[in-house]
Amino acid sequence: MNLCNVRKGLSFLLFLLVIAAIMMPFLAGCEQEEPQQDEQVDRETLYQVSTLGALSVGVYDGDITYGEVEEHGDMGLGTFQGLDGEMVAVDGEYYQVKTDGVAYLVEDGAVAPFAAVTFFDSDREGMPEEGLDYEGLQAFIDVLRPSDNMFYAIRIDGRFEYVKARSVPGQEKPYPPLSEVVEKQTVFEFQDIEGTMVGFWCPAYVGDLNASGYHMHFLTAGREAGGHVLELRLGEVTVHIDETPDLFMQLPDTEEFLQAGLD
Repeated sequence: MNLCNVRKGLSFLLFLLVIAAIMMPFLAGCEQEEPQQDEQVDRETLYQVSTLGALSVGVYDGDITYGEVEEHGDMGLGTFQGLDGEMVAVDGEYYQVKTDGVAYLVEDGAVAPFAAVTFFDSDREGMPEEGLDYEGLQAFIDVLRPSDNMFYAIRIDGRFEYVKARSVPGQEKPYPPLSEVVEKQTVFEFQDIEGTMVGFWCPAYVGDLNASGYHMHFLTAGREAGGHVLELRLGEVTVHIDETPDLFMQLPDTEEFLQAGLD
């Protein structure tokens, strides 16, 4: 073998080793800079679209789709463009309950003018006595909640002796305030029904951001019907609550929201 060629080969190999040594810290740095998802933080966040105050004055248009909302939670509630029905999310499946009482699967492109969702992980649970009404259920959950200053996601599974729920019809512009729409709500009554209630308890200090106290939606076990809970009487159910210390609010960048009188 030609000695000159050997020297050239060794020189080229040494050159490659030097380049590799120089680039190694940069490559390692790039790997370290990849965003690491903190699942604990994500799962402990109440993700909310818009405010209940905006909804109450007739801001029923949004620019955030349920495809986006679903990335932030597998349980929650909300409504749709033009206030067209009630949204109920259970186990990652999102449903729209219209005024016909039927629960329809939500398409990713559907728009959410208001929604509140989280990834549900039960921190506490209890079994209230049968026969409690809505007020009695709330009193039972009040004992489970360790604080009045924290957000709590709530899930109730089992048999309900009675549930009275509602949905509201889709609106056309100019939109009336929510108080007028509710007067035209459609009411559904369920007797001796298996199902799931999901919702939130929010502290009094939230003001017009969300509903202070309890806000619950219902979905039958077969996931064919449901609505916004108005009244109830418990059968044998289990209550789960998830302490949710973080709040993330995404506001719609629409002309209606920007110009709304929210003071």
